[in-house]
Amino acid sequence: MLNASWLETFTTFCDIGHFTRTADRLAMTQPGVSQHLRKLEQQVGQPLILRDGKSFTLTPAGEELLSIGRARRSEERALRDRMQRDDPLIGTVRIGCSGSFALWLYPQLIARMLQAPKLVIDLNAAPQSQIMAEVAAGRLDLGVVTRAPDMPRITATPLCREELCLVLPAAFDTTDLTLQRLDALGFIAHPDGNAYADDLLARNFDDYRGAEQLRVRSSINQIGQIPLPVAQGLGYTILPRSGVEAFPKRDALSVHALPDRRFHDLWLIARKDRVAFARVAATAEGITAAVETRG
Repeated sequence: MLNASWLETFTTFCDIGHFTRTADRLAMTQPGVSQHLRKLEQQVGQPLILRDGKSFTLTPAGEELLSIGRARRSEERALRDRMQRDDPLIGTVRIGCSGSFALWLYPQLIARMLQAPKLVIDLNAAPQSQIMAEVAAGRLDLGVVTRAPDMPRITATPLCREELCLVLPAAFDTTDLTLQRLDALGFIAHPDGNAYADDLLARNFDDYRGAEQLRVRSSINQIGQIPLPVAQGLGYTILPRSGVEAFPKRDALSVHALPDRRFHDLWLIARKDRVAFARVAATAEGITAAVETRG
């Protein structure tokens, strides 16, 4: 590895062409400049300059080294410019959230990217525990979770409350709704379905005996397709409201409000050092604004 300090001294000397003025530019002594040049020659094993009185010429090795020195300067200037710019509309932002929230959020993020051609957004649907771990490790910049993590270096901002919805076919008669009628219709199961059923149905039907006792009509793990069989009258399911709102055939669904409604608090989380990045802070503000507009 070339010594960066010696290389910069050599490059400056080549630009100025004078030992004393080089020393003044670099806040060094003239013997110090000469010493850097000698050490650099020793490192590469070849002479770099040929002296002729008070002037000098570069050897072939010196010309090659000068090109490297100037290239490094250019790279460092470009790096400093990028670091100082920290443009809120340039760079990559990585976000993690639940599958249902991702269905609603992604169109909002697409609209943002259309306004910012140099902004790259990587959206990942993942379980809550994974999102928290990935944010803590710095592999995600932002996360949307249902509880605020107790981690000193993680910030957690309340985002909204999202209702857990009993989703039925639009034509289904909800008069005198019972668990037996739901069971006759059949449950559209999905990876979070059992947990949602235990949370919502157990509080609203005295005869509920656990999700494993529900009659499953179909099962699917593609979050965007879960409402599809419901829309076609094949069963019912339970989803956060964002998963219902993102479904393109929303008119084919009915959300029935049970007496004991259930809500999950959503939190926007980030590592404290990441929210200092302009693009991360701006994206977080955009998500918050979109949620507020949604109501």
